[in-house]
Amino acid sequence: MPTNANDLMVITVVKKLGAYIITVTEKSPKKFRGVFVVRMKNYCLDTLENLLEANFIRMDSLENKNKRAEFQKQAIIKLKLLGYISMLAEISGCILKRQYKQISIQVAESINLITAWKKSDDARWNNKK
Repeated sequence: MPTNANDLMVITVVKKLGAYIITVTEKSPKKFRGVFVVRMKNYCLDTLENLLEANFIRMDSLENKNKRAEFQKQAIIKLKLLGYISMLAEISGCILKRQYKQISIQVAESINLITAWKKSDDARWNNKK
């Protein structure tokens, strides 16, 4: 899976999470593909989209800062939903317990990185004033 050297760490982590989800769900039973597999992949892609959108917004106005923060918040929400769906997938036998554990670790790492990014943005904004 190609990653760009200029990507933020959180974007790289989410890309790796997406690749992992694709790998572990390849052999999931067909009956779960529509329910869990597609949802997990979509939440991961939605998260990546939100992060890319946030990263392209320059914080040159309060309106842009708020837009960026909203995309970051949406990314966190999608990650939390991904964590919940993957828990249900593990309970239902769609993925293994160790796979769920790995997804949970990567989801938590991603959320922590987004939170740190938001705090950094807030500090930069406050220093600008």
